[in-house]
Amino acid sequence: MKAKERMAIPRQQPRELDPAERIKNFKEVTFGYDEETAILEANRCLQCKKPTCIDGCPIGNDIPAFIQLLRDKKFEEGYWKIRETSTMPAVCSRVCPHEFQCEGSCVRGKKGDPVAIGMLERYLVDWMVLNKKNLFMDCKISRKKKVAIVGSGPAGISVAFYLAHEGYDCTIFESLPVFGGMLAVGIPHYRLPRDIIGAELYALKNCGVEIVTGVTIGQDKTLEDLRNEGFEAVFLGVGAHASRKLGIEGEEGTEGVLHGVDYLRRVLTGEDVDIGRNVVVVGGGNVAIDVARTALRKGSDNVFILYRRSKEEMPASKAEIHHLEEEGVRIEMLAAPIKIHTENGRMTGVECIRMELGEPDDSGRRRPVVKEGSNFIIKADSIIPAISQNVEHKADKGMEFKLTSWGTYEVDPDTLQTSVEWIFAGGDNVLGPQTAAKAVYHGKVAAESIQRYLEGESLTECRKFPCKFM
Repeated sequence: MKAKERMAIPRQQPRELDPAERIKNFKEVTFGYDEETAILEANRCLQCKKPTCIDGCPIGNDIPAFIQLLRDKKFEEGYWKIRETSTMPAVCSRVCPHEFQCEGSCVRGKKGDPVAIGMLERYLVDWMVLNKKNLFMDCKISRKKKVAIVGSGPAGISVAFYLAHEGYDCTIFESLPVFGGMLAVGIPHYRLPRDIIGAELYALKNCGVEIVTGVTIGQDKTLEDLRNEGFEAVFLGVGAHASRKLGIEGEEGTEGVLHGVDYLRRVLTGEDVDIGRNVVVVGGGNVAIDVARTALRKGSDNVFILYRRSKEEMPASKAEIHHLEEEGVRIEMLAAPIKIHTENGRMTGVECIRMELGEPDDSGRRRPVVKEGSNFIIKADSIIPAISQNVEHKADKGMEFKLTSWGTYEVDPDTLQTSVEWIFAGGDNVLGPQTAAKAVYHGKVAAESIQRYLEGESLTECRKFPCKFM
């Protein structure tokens, strides 16, 4: 097929659950491609001589190669091509913001729609599962060296995967009662079904990784305790779970004020959380979108999102914003909360003010500027801020770590080694809130560093995996 013919093929849209049906449950909203659609979409790929899509992928997947295998109907080979670089293709294909990463760097996107790289990756993963193919890699004989991983999110899973397959005895300590960290309690089931996370758990256990849930390092046992128990190295992958506050009048001590990650964690671990019929969510990222769509599914009638910039500046995935609007959530653009109104300690409404866009700030987005005298009130039973998160330092008890001005762990930019020689860190507790793919890659970098540390080798010479995100 010639390039001109490929350019004539429109981007293939996946089937989705009807909005009226999906707001009543947590079933996965987007269906995967069937074989015919996947091959048609794969034929849109131009197989560029300089594949910029690879540069856009945080993990460095050889995207043209697995797409070529897919369109040749070599589905199993295509899956294993992805696994050469990615530990978690089932997760990344579903939750990565592809439009800002691989698809955002796709040459086709310059004059139209990029290739649906995420959906093609998902097709290969789902095909393997549907056809009951082996998903496991061989594990080396135990080296009798123990490594502790604190946190079972994508960074911790990636570290455990690589080290376990190299023969190191890994134990993951997770403070939550469930495996998966924010994958399990921060991303609703309609975006990331629990059986996908379960498959990651099964893959780790298959290679001898021990999973310990319900244990908080720094509270139930310290990092020094782990050292005394024979763990020769530790990886910190505790994420960034502490919600930032709005800092507005009425926020403290008012019933009805919850925070985004806390609300999702409570709901997704099975708690019945009553937030009332009228809910205001503050923020423009995927957490805010997830909170609003979850609130709908849990019975709230009127859900608003307040975002202080315009839709073009929203950092959330365009697909998630589209789904949100389809489901009936109203977005109040260019608006910010300034006061919570209460009666007898209970919220009655949120006072807001209109904004307008000024000059760009450090992020490159235009800075919101207050429009004086534009106040308005939204009736609300609850307000849920979802405006980013900070790192909680529960694990640090008894240790002195160097931290950045943002409160993240200061690490060697090449090796992810912390100021404590035998402790390494990566993912959101180093980068701040970022994507799953970046955390996965950090896990890969840290695993190589830990192996070199345990074997007494140089941490910086002749590295296989350079650290890209610092």
